[in-house]
Amino acid sequence: MIKKVINQKGKLDEQLLDTIEPNFVFKNKPINRFNYIENSNDNDQTNKAELLENLKKQINSIENCNLKANSENLILGDGNINSPIMLIGEAPGAEEDKTSTTFKGEVGELLNKMLLAIEIKRQSIYCCYAINFRPPEDRKPTAQEIRRYSIFLKEHISIIDPKIIILMGSSAMEAVTGINSKISSERGKWKETILKNKSYPLMISYNPSYLIRFPENKKYSWEDLKKIKQKIDEMKIII
Repeated sequence: MIKKVINQKGKLDEQLLDTIEPNFVFKNKPINRFNYIENSNDNDQTNKAELLENLKKQINSIENCNLKANSENLILGDGNINSPIMLIGEAPGAEEDKTSTTFKGEVGELLNKMLLAIEIKRQSIYCCYAINFRPPEDRKPTAQEIRRYSIFLKEHISIIDPKIIILMGSSAMEAVTGINSKISSERGKWKETILKNKSYPLMISYNPSYLIRFPENKKYSWEDLKKIKQKIDEMKIII
């Protein structure tokens, strides 16, 4: 008997910048493991809302968690669950914890302006965090906390199944990629993460809250945004 060989080898801008102110399955057929894979209809045939609700229950079942014990609400995510763009921030703050929604107040206003600068309305994308509960005193999540919640985050990504992932902040970067170096050395470069045999292109950039504290870095964030816009156009993504 001759064994069949299955081939699995993977084959605008200073003016706009000034507007960004702080106010402002395993299958029978071969799969491509290392190329960008167009989203299948698998998730379209599944109830994403139900999968997300089940994920929320799993996260809420965590025990002995200081983050959960000191938070009012679990923040899963919001926006368009069928969007091709998934934006992941670091962790919720006080306003987000009270409302159980993402990117509120001054941070949310800045994010909205940043996205509008590349012709994206925030309600057209899906936003979430690397950590689902507010850290005490809004401190940076520990490496242990990031690892613990990264399991849920990666499942979250698989459910949303985006075409592009935007990671804002070092906690988001570490949770998805495992990289724990300075974000300044990693931002602005297209990378990829592979989850459940699917490859997702991702861009690392600064978190809006960081840009509010250090506005001199907006110019670098703007460069990242332009690359994201270029990728959207190249992939002919409609948002």
